Amino acid sequence: MSRAQAEAAAVPSGAGDGFEASIASAMRALCALQREDGHFLFELEADATIPAEYVLMRHYLAEPVDSELERKIAQYLRRIQSPDGGWPLFYAGASDMSASVKAYFALKMIADAADASHMTRARRWILAHGGAANSNVFTRNLLALYGAIPWRGVPVMPVEIMLLPRWFPFHLDKVSYWARTVLVPLMVLNALKPRALNPKGIRIDELFVTPPDAVRHWPKGAHQKRPWAELFGGLDQVLRALEPYFPKAVRARAIDKAVNFVTERLNGEDGLGAIFPAMANSVLMFDALGYPKDDAKVLTARASLDKLLVIEEDKAYCQPCLSPVWDTALVAHTLLEVGGPDCERRARSSLEWLRPLQVLETVGDWAASRSGIRPGGWAFQYANPHYPDLDDTAVVVMAMDRASARMPNGPHDEYREAIDRAQEWVIGMQSSNGGWAAFDADNEYYYLNQIPFSDHGALLDPPTADVTARCVSMLAQLGARTGESEALDKGIAYLLKTQEQDGSWYGRWGINYIYGTWSALCALNAVGMDALSPALRKAVRWLLSIQNADGGWGERGESYKLDYRGYDPAPSTASQTAWALLGLMAAGEVDHPAVANGIRYLKEIQGEDGFWEEARFTATGFPRVFYLRYHGYSKFFPLWAMARYRNLKAANTKTVLVGM
Repeated sequence: MSRAQAEAAAVPSGAGDGFEASIASAMRALCALQREDGHFLFELEADATIPAEYVLMRHYLAEPVDSELERKIAQYLRRIQSPDGGWPLFYAGASDMSASVKAYFALKMIADAADASHMTRARRWILAHGGAANSNVFTRNLLALYGAIPWRGVPVMPVEIMLLPRWFPFHLDKVSYWARTVLVPLMVLNALKPRALNPKGIRIDELFVTPPDAVRHWPKGAHQKRPWAELFGGLDQVLRALEPYFPKAVRARAIDKAVNFVTERLNGEDGLGAIFPAMANSVLMFDALGYPKDDAKVLTARASLDKLLVIEEDKAYCQPCLSPVWDTALVAHTLLEVGGPDCERRARSSLEWLRPLQVLETVGDWAASRSGIRPGGWAFQYANPHYPDLDDTAVVVMAMDRASARMPNGPHDEYREAIDRAQEWVIGMQSSNGGWAAFDADNEYYYLNQIPFSDHGALLDPPTADVTARCVSMLAQLGARTGESEALDKGIAYLLKTQEQDGSWYGRWGINYIYGTWSALCALNAVGMDALSPALRKAVRWLLSIQNADGGWGERGESYKLDYRGYDPAPSTASQTAWALLGLMAAGEVDHPAVANGIRYLKEIQGEDGFWEEARFTATGFPRVFYLRYHGYSKFFPLWAMARYRNLKAANTKTVLVGM
């Protein structure tokens, strides 16, 4: 009997420990959000920068003013302003210079008066922290396009990079997918140095302590240290001096190659890379190159941005991207955990929606490091065929495997082809050190995070514990065994090697050590590691030690700080509590009082609508730079944890039989 079959047999019908009504309420609310075609999509919220950039992009292009939309975006921006006047990167976080400058600029563009109280407070905070010159590279790039700072405030990224050979220290294949798609159109903009149309003539000179033309030393990232920072800083100065003398024919050839790169990956109305910064840069690139506004590529690129808008009665904002595959796959797991004919039918409907989205034909950018491998993954968004990711793929496959075990025609028969193809791709994408990254393999050119342009420190896509754990879980759930599967053995070794001294694991894509530890515990359970093993015991002790008095768990975005010295207490959240509970149960601790207290916490804070309120951000785009609030996390992760607890208790077992 496979793991998935055993798990299916263990799920009781009608079991309940006094909180069945809570599970039923959450289940009904969640199922009501399923789309007719079977998929789920929840809002994905970031900080002020994305809606602010959307507003500024429209004025850059001198598009007709949509007063009602701008009014709603302004309401949103004012609502998320911090009491100190700045704007944070996540709820209740410290104010951030770049987010604050962009939000202020957008509000002023919308026509908020400079002497309004919220604008005065914002200006006071920005000036007190060194002024807009202390913004990050991407913000300074936007300011240069508006003529607010000189171009010397932006590190040189010559478009001739497009022509460099792969052996060169800097090459597009050596950076992450998100850096690639953002950089290519941006390099064209930096080469052409266009100026925003800005029909209102809005300026933000008042945000500078020193006049921009007088600034000589622009900030670098906190992670950038000697001697690399000085070396690359010097190289930047040399490139700046030489750039005017680059041959025009070479530059034209490089621009053509950049345009071809963008055009090949334009991705219809899902946009370049299916992420806002790349999509917006592609629109500005076409504009700078003089493409007519009615050109098919321009219309497609521009339409992709409006699909990211969330417009409600009293607010509007722009999402960084859409997350339908991720949302749908995770909800499918939740529904399968809840069990019952209706939930299983809905889960299969979700999987049927997911099945045709598997990327089987397009050989994406990942092939630069793994040529000869057949594609077989899923992307995060509706469409992004050049950039499928390992995390989504593993989660989709595990859901298909769970669902197939409950079908009368036997395990895998329904989804065998999709599962086998995905497994082949996942194994092929394993990095040399045994881990898995999100989109690429062996993307570990860490010196590139020291170049001036990488002040965010997120230029790369190296292997991480959370993605590795997901891939290990998938392989184990599909039947791989230690000592028989090289990929599995290497993945386990990577996880054990990356466990922190306190017993936790770093979470790259969710905040943070709670997320990473949940992921790793699921994987180590799936491979059959003894619950009494030192690695699992250390992880369990860590999770137990950070439980809050209310029974929940929480962790802030500050846990990504460079000088992290251990867990700092944080308010409980529903999604992080669910991760901790799922991790503890994977480690065999279903009967521990801490688990019962966590379940009680979830039950007590559940809303009348069946869901859990969660204003805090619990996910990560780029550590220390960009954070995410998945509006779906608090809708399905707590339900998943409660259903898992009910099922284990009803079956009188401590063993979780699936990979997640």
